[in-house]
Order: sequence, then C-alpha cells, then structure tokens
Amino acid sequence: MLTSVVDGQGAATLPQDGRGYAIAAGILGWTLDAFDFFVVVFMVDILASHFQVAKSAIILSIGATLAMRPVGALLFGMLADRYGRRKPLMAVVAYFSLIEVISGLAVNYPMFLGLRLLYGIGMGGFWGVGASLTLESAPNRWRGLLSGLLQGGYPLGYLLSAVAARLILPMWGWRAMFWAGLIPGAVTLYVAFKSPESEAWNQNRVSSVKEIIQVVWAHRKSFAYQVLMLTLMIGLSHGTQDLYPDFLKTAHHLTPNAVAYLAMFYNMGALLGTVSGGHTSEMLGRRKSIVCALSLCALVIPFWAFGHSLPILAAGAFLMQVGVQGAWGVIPAHLNELSPDSVRSLFPGLVYQLGVLFGSPTNTIEYALRDRIGYQWALTVFEGCTILVLVAVFALGPERKGRSFLQKSAPPISDYFSGPIP
Repeated sequence: MLTSVVDGQGAATLPQDGRGYAIAAGILGWTLDAFDFFVVVFMVDILASHFQVAKSAIILSIGATLAMRPVGALLFGMLADRYGRRKPLMAVVAYFSLIEVISGLAVNYPMFLGLRLLYGIGMGGFWGVGASLTLESAPNRWRGLLSGLLQGGYPLGYLLSAVAARLILPMWGWRAMFWAGLIPGAVTLYVAFKSPESEAWNQNRVSSVKEIIQVVWAHRKSFAYQVLMLTLMIGLSHGTQDLYPDFLKTAHHLTPNAVAYLAMFYNMGALLGTVSGGHTSEMLGRRKSIVCALSLCALVIPFWAFGHSLPILAAGAFLMQVGVQGAWGVIPAHLNELSPDSVRSLFPGLVYQLGVLFGSPTNTIEYALRDRIGYQWALTVFEGCTILVLVAVFALGPERKGRSFLQKSAPPISDYFSGPIP
C-alpha cells in the first residue's frame, strides 16, 4: 500500500516508502521534456529569421526531433528493463537537459538541426522509463488518475512554454528559452535520486538483452497493433498542437501575444482532459473513455478551425484539447497494462516512440495541405480522418484494465484481443 505520513502540523507528506518520489519523478520529467520540446513551436518565425532559413526548415527540425525518439526509447528502455528504472531515468534527464542548454548556443541552422536530432533521443528515452516507474509505484486503484497526471505533464509543459514565450522571450531572447529548464531539470534529478527502485522490476527482471528481444518478439502482433494505435494518436495530438500557434497567426491574424495567451488557455483544457480522462477510465474502462474523448474532438472541429471570433476560437481550442488529452490521459495506463511484465519500460516506450516516428510527418503533411486547400481545411480534413480511424482502432482493440504488475504469470497479451467494446 502507498501510505501517507501526516506531520505535527497536520500536513500530508510523501509516502513513507519513498514511492511518492518515484511518481513525482515521472510527472516532473515528462513536464520538463515537453517544455523543452514546445519552446521551438513558439519561435518558428524568430528562429527562421535568425538562422536565415525558411519557416519550413524550422518545422522540419520539429519533425526531426520526433523522428529520433524511437532511438532513445530503444536505448534507455533496454537499460531500464535490464538494470532498473531509477538510474536510467536520471541519465536521460541529465542528457536531454544538457542538449537543451547547448541548443541555446547554436550558431547556425545545421548545428541547431543536429542538436534537435540529439534532443529527440533524450525525449524518446524518458517516457517509457518514467511511465513504468510511476505506474509500477502506484496502487492499482490510482492507476487511471496517475496515468492522467503523468500524461498531463505534456500539456503542462506546453502551457509553461507558452508562459515562457510571453515572459522570457521578449525580455531575454530565444536563447534563454532553451536555458529555462535547467533548474527544473536539477530538481527532477534530485527527486529521481530519492526514488526507490520498482518492486515490479525486481520481481520480473530479465537476465540479458537477448531475453528482452525474445520477449518483445514473442508479442510482436500486439506490438504492431499498439504502434498503429500510437501513430494515429500522434497524428491527433501533434496535428492539433504543433502548428496551431502558426495557424492562429496566419489564418486568423492573431498577434503573438494573443496566441501565447490563447495557448495558455487551451492548455488548461488539456490539463483538465488528461486528469479527467485518466480518472474516468477507472470507471468506464480504457477504450470507452478514449472513444468518448475522441467524440468530443470531432464535435468541436468547426469551432476550433473555423471560428470567426476570438471567443469561439478559444472555446473550440479549449474543448479540442480537453478531448485530445482526455484520450491521451488514458494511454500510459493502457500501454503499461498491455505490455509484458519483464519489458515494461522498453515495450510501451518503443511503441510510443515508433508511433511518434511514423506520425512525425503530421506537421509536414498539414503544412503541405495548407498550400492546396487552405489552413482551415487542411487541419479539418487531416484531424477528421484521424479521429474516425482511431475510433475504429480502439473499438476493436484489447484491454487489460486493472491487471497487477506484480503478478508474474499473466496470460499472453494476444489472449486479450476481445473484439468490439461491449
């Protein structure tokens, strides 16, 4: 049990066994990871002007970061399944924090692009390790809620990058945006250092890298299904987030300050969505909760893309992110529950990041469609098709809600392809 301590003043403190540190490390690290990624989204014009390249080159660097994430998932996921969650978690936080600081020192575009490729390795390496440590450290009944809180680190990082774009960027310039995460990175390292090792890893540890590969290969059909699922989910999230600030400036002629404030607002919706989606999945089940969230996304597309006033756009963007992140809030728990016990860092982490790789052309596709059918219809057509396919994929997929991570003799995942949602 995850027991809390109450001090003499009546205030709740971290759990006695230290697992609260493990949970906090995952949430803090994913927030920092997202912040370091999204700062580029708010500086497309500025970076293009500084490096004297087209905006499409900066957008390419965003896609390049996403494309390198599977490398990090493979490297750090294997380390975490072979040697434990805690030390690889600390290593990956130190790595991506260092690369982010150096990104702020880039002197030309090739150097900047190379650094964003290297950053993608760190970004991809964190999620699988952080999610496994967080969810393995939590009681089953809290898994949905903590899944939402963990994934909520992503829109929270987006929100904080919007705040930085409003406060740091005008005063200290673009380089300082890449340095803003240094102190939070140090805090995350300290929290991870205080974390205990996962008991689930201790019970299910593998003896070699060869054994890790054999386990993944034995579950290759489930692996392929989950990669398809995550590819579509990346199209949903990055397709509604990454170009949206540029879309607001270009199609709706909003000022940079207005875009920053609107991004803060719709990311509050994202935070609401992740926590409520994860929590709701404990009652409705993982797949039903995701399908409900996707339905909300479909309903608000006209307001999100075609709103003719700032209040309508703001409401549409807010509700869109409630839906998008409501679906995403379930994903950490869902993937970890579908993963084999002995490779719970590598399996969901690599699934997630291969989905990112295959979904990385999302921004490029939407930007190319913009030139053919206009920005509004480009976003509408792409996201509408993505949502329809996602509903079918989840409705026909497996679910293992509530399984124990300490149970060593679970049936193979392939036994749980249970057909349509009842």
